Amino acid sequence: MPLLDFLSTHRSELLTLFGQHLMLIGMSTIVAILIGVPAGIAAARLPRLGRAVVGIVNVAQTIPSLALLGFLLPLPLIGGVGPRVAVTALILYALLPIVRATVVGLNSVDPVVRAAGVAMGMTSRQLLLIVELPLALSSIVSGIRVATVIGVGTATIAAAVGAGGLGDYIFRGLATVDTTMILAGAIPAALLALAADALLTVVERALGAGRGRRWRMPVAVTGVAIVSALLVAGIVAARQPDTVIVGSKNFTEQVILGELLAQRLEREGVRVTRKLNLGGTFICDQALRSGSIDVYAEYTGTALSAIFKEPIGGGREDVMARTRRRYAASGITLASRFGFENTFAVLVRAGDAARYQLSRISDLRRVAATFQPGFGFEFVARQDGYAGLTAKYDLAFSRPPRAMDLSLMYKALADGDVDVVAGDATSALIDVLDLTMLEDDLRYFPPYDAVALARTPTLLRRPEVARALASLDGAITVEDMRAMNRAVDVDKKPVATVAREFLNRRRQGSGAAP
Repeated sequence: MPLLDFLSTHRSELLTLFGQHLMLIGMSTIVAILIGVPAGIAAARLPRLGRAVVGIVNVAQTIPSLALLGFLLPLPLIGGVGPRVAVTALILYALLPIVRATVVGLNSVDPVVRAAGVAMGMTSRQLLLIVELPLALSSIVSGIRVATVIGVGTATIAAAVGAGGLGDYIFRGLATVDTTMILAGAIPAALLALAADALLTVVERALGAGRGRRWRMPVAVTGVAIVSALLVAGIVAARQPDTVIVGSKNFTEQVILGELLAQRLEREGVRVTRKLNLGGTFICDQALRSGSIDVYAEYTGTALSAIFKEPIGGGREDVMARTRRRYAASGITLASRFGFENTFAVLVRAGDAARYQLSRISDLRRVAATFQPGFGFEFVARQDGYAGLTAKYDLAFSRPPRAMDLSLMYKALADGDVDVVAGDATSALIDVLDLTMLEDDLRYFPPYDAVALARTPTLLRRPEVARALASLDGAITVEDMRAMNRAVDVDKKPVATVAREFLNRRRQGSGAAP
C-alpha cells in the first residue's frame, strides 16, 4: 500500500513533523489557557467588560487562517516566518472557546452555593478559588477540548509560514499533486485531533461527575510535565546562532532548488534549517529581509517587476545587473545564477492548439471569448501578471480567471476545468499532460534567470556559505531542472533524493569536492 510504504520510508521525518505539530498545539493552547481563563473570569464578574472581551476574541475567530497569518507576518516581535507567527495565530483561535467556556461555567454556579460561601465569611478571592472555579472546571475543560481540536486542524496551515508540522506534508503533496503525501500529513493530524478530543472528554466527564478533586494532583503533575517537555522541545528546536536557514516558494521547482541549496551548504559543513514551501514571492522576500531566512532562490524578472516595481527593459544581462544592484542596496547579495531560465509558459491543451490553430499567445484573441482562464493567485494579483498580459495582447476573456494554487493549474487544464493557464517553462507536466506552450510573440515576459539570494551579513560572517553558493553558479541547465521536476512530479521521488542524486552526479562529472 503506497501510504504505508511512504510512512515506513519517512519514519524519521514523520516523527519530526509530528513533534513540531505537538509543540505548536501545546504551546499555543497553554498560553491561550493562561490568557483565556483570567479573561473569562473578568468577563463573568464584569458583564460589560465580558461583552467586549467576547466580541474581540469572536472577531479574531472569524478571520480566515491564511489571512490572519498574512496580517501577523509584518508585525514586530510576533511576526516573521517561523513558529512565532504560527503560535500567535493559534493562540488567537483558541481564545474564544476557552473564554466562553469559562464565562458559562462561572455563570452556571448556583447562586445558593455562592451565598453559602459568603455566609461562611469567604472573601471574593476565596469564593472564586474554593467554590466557583472547581464547580466551573468541567465547563472550562470543555472549552480547552474544543480549542485543542481546532488547534490540531489549524496548525496544518503553519507550514505555509515555515513553522513545520504535519501541514508540511500536505503542502508538499499539493505542490507535487501527490495524494499519498497529502494523506501522510492529514491522517496523523486527524488521529491526533481524535486522541486529544477523547482524552479531554474523559477528563471533562470525570470532573463533571464530581470526581474532580481526586484528579487534581495527577492532572497538575501531568500538566507541569507537558509544559516542561514543550519548553525543552522549543529550546532544542530554536535556531542556533550558527544555523543558516534556507527557504523556498511553494511549488516543486522552488522546493527542489531550496533542497539543493540546503544540501550543498551541508556538504560545506554548515548547519542548515529548512523552511521550504513558505508561500509566494512576497512572503519569501519579506522573510529574507527580516532575517527569518538567510537564503532562497528567486528569478530576476520576478524580482525586478514584482518586488522592485521596475519596468522591464533590455536583455538578460541588463536585467541581471539591475536586479543585482537593487538587492545590494537592500543588504542582499545575488550570490549565484544557477544557469537556467524559467519564464512563464502560457499553456493550452494540445488538442485545442490543433483545433483552433494556436501557436502564439496572440492567437488567443480568436478564442478568448469562449476560453476560461486559470492562473496562480500571485499571477492574478500582480500588475505584471494577468492584467499586463491581457492588456499587452488585447485579450478579452468573457469570464474572470479562476485563481488557484500553482500545483493544481496543470491538472485543471488537462481535465478541462480551465482552458488556458500560465505555468512554468521547466515543468515536466507540460509533456506528461500533453499541453502546448504558446510563443510569447510580443515579448511580454521578461528574462527569468534563476538566482540564489543571500543576506549579505550571513555571507560576510560565514565564508563557507559564500563558497557553497558560488559552487552552484552555472550548475543547472534547463534540461537538468526539467528532469528534476519530472523526477518529483511524475516519478514521485522524494525531493531530498532528487537533489542528492543531482549533486552526486555533478561531483562525479567534475571531480570537484562535494
